Formats: sequence, C-alpha cells, structure tokens
Amino acid sequence: MNESIRDTRTIVIQLRDRIADLIQSEGLRPGEKLPTEAQLTQRFNVSRPALREALKLLEQEGDIYVEHGRGRFVSAISAVHVDRPITVFESVTDMTHAYGYTTVNKVLSISEEVPDATIAKHLQLEDKETVIRLERLRLENDNPIMYCLDYVPRSIVPARLYDVDWSGSLLSLLEQYRHRPRMSSASVSAVMLPQSVAERHDLKDFGPALLITETCFNDAGIPVIYAIDYHRGSHFTFSLVRK
Repeated sequence: MNESIRDTRTIVIQLRDRIADLIQSEGLRPGEKLPTEAQLTQRFNVSRPALREALKLLEQEGDIYVEHGRGRFVSAISAVHVDRPITVFESVTDMTHAYGYTTVNKVLSISEEVPDATIAKHLQLEDKETVIRLERLRLENDNPIMYCLDYVPRSIVPARLYDVDWSGSLLSLLEQYRHRPRMSSASVSAVMLPQSVAERHDLKDFGPALLITETCFNDAGIPVIYAIDYHRGSHFTFSLVRK
C-alpha cells in the first residue's frame, strides 16, 4: 500500500511521524524488526536519503534501535503512547480541534507597539523595531477556554493591520508570508489569569490555568512569534513521556 506524503512540514519530520504511527498501527512490539528501507521507501514514496534521516531521528529519540548487520528494531520506549504530548508543536487551532472543541477566535485587540525588553529579547529585535500585539480569546460555545497574547515582528506582516483577518490560525497566516513556525522553545507553569485581564474581559470565573509561554521559530531558526497562552485548567490536560 502506497502512502504518499503531502504536508506543510519538512519531508523528514513528516516521515518520522508516519513511521512512528506505523509502529503503533501495525502493533509492532519492542524487539520486533521494522520493515526494510526498500519496503518503507516504496510504502511512503520517498527517497532513501530522506528515509534514512527520518530513521536517524527516531533512533535519536529512542523509538528504534539499530543492530548492525541485522536491521532496525522497535525499542521499549515506542510502546509508551501518550495523548496530547506537551512536546508536540502544533497550532492552537489544531490542538483545540484534537480535544474535540470547535472554537471561535474573538479578537480583543490588535496594535503595533514598541516591545518591552523581554519580548524584544525573545524575538531578537533591534532597537526601534516594533511588534504586532494580538490579544484573543478562544471560545467554545461562547465559553472562554483560552486567553492568548501573541507578539509578531512588524516586519514579517507588512500589510495594514486592519486589512488582515486575525481570527484564524496565526501559523497559517504567517505561512502566507513564508514565515510559518516549525518549532518552539517553551516554558510551562500553573497560574491564575492576571487580575487586570480577568476584570477587563469579564473572566473572573476562568479559574486555574496552564500557562505556556513560547518563542516560535521558522525553518531558518528565526523567531517569528512570542506567545503567552493561558489554557483553562478545566478544559486542557497534557501528557509527557519520562525516560
């Protein structure tokens, strides 16, 4: 069965994920041998160099191991499967859909401003460079489940602010300008919404939140978003593998 890959991510990352999915879907157990390189290149319709890079990633991540002269085998760590791993980088829109939510983005404010020192440092901005500050709520059936602040270098989106539709996926929007984020560096903490935010937007019942603060980078390693996202604790949980 051919499973040609068509995706916006790099081919090697796509392929790594598809092979990991194959291990799960085929029920391959730790110690069992992976299909051969020839079988995998035919199945996914990719080149052998791309396949080897993807397999190398899986080996580095501990999902498979190599016995020289015998082939590649499924490792014990691949048997550990978690839902919504916190280490996966994806758009907030895709993430909320995966939870089963059909969300609507409510734009609270949009402005161009001079960033403070923290934002400028994370986005590697020069003096006098400005940012777009985007403040939004994610609503599920009119119920706020996320409060999001995003900062984007103004130079990336040259259009007039009010000519841009800010209600959709920010990652997809930046893809139009050839700056789609591909990875991020993030920190996580359990917090309450800032009191000023809760009062200003009538979010006093929001409750405890999981705050994920992250700097998102494009393919060239350039920071393109500094995001501050408050995930409502009653609606979101994340998982991780410890090894």
